[in-house]
Formats: sequence, structure tokens, C-alpha cells
Amino acid sequence: MQSENRFFDDLAKMVNGIAGTVAGAGREAESAMRDRAKEWVGRMDFVSREEFEAVKKMAATARAEAEALKARLDKLEGVKPAAAPKAAAAPKAVTKPAAAKPAAKPAAKPAARKPKA
Repeated sequence: MQSENRFFDDLAKMVNGIAGTVAGAGREAESAMRDRAKEWVGRMDFVSREEFEAVKKMAATARAEAEALKARLDKLEGVKPAAAPKAAAAPKAVTKPAAAKPAAKPAAKPAARKPKA
């Protein structure tokens, strides 16, 4: 049996309307925040992931081409290629100097620096 009291029906409709309004306002706020964040990041001169990956690929290609050209030039000049570049060489073990040896004196004094104004 259905009641004649429409109070609860009206209350349910009002609550549903409020919930829909709040959800819509939440979506609007999220959209506005996202737009502001994009503007802020855009002013910071950041790059997108796609741009970064494209430049990274171009740099790797350029590095490979430079190494190939260097090897070709060394071959044409008759120069033996180095076993490994100095930067890629394994670091040498550091040995402590003997305690009996005096410290070496510098050859000349460094030039005096001008104070910054």
C-alpha cells in the first residue's frame, strides 16, 4: 500500500538533486584545477614525455653516427683506435704516498683573484 505522504518522496528528490549538483561542482573544480596545473607547468618550460623520448632517441642516433664516423676517420688516417675512452676506463686504485716522502711544493703561486664587487 502506497502512502499519500509525499514528504519523503520530495525529500529523496531533493537529496538526489543536491548529490548531483555536488558531483557536478566536484567535476568542474577538478577540471579547473587541472587547467591551472597545465598552465603552471607550461610556464615552467617542462617538456612532455613524448618530446623527451624523441630527443633521447635523436641523441642516441647522433652518438652512434659520431662513433661510426670517428672509427671511419681513424681507419682512413691509419690511426689505431684506442682500446677504451678515458672517461669509460675503470678507475685506478688510489695508493697512499709513503709517510717518509715530503709533500711536493707547488711550482708557482696562483694568480690573485679580484674581489667581486
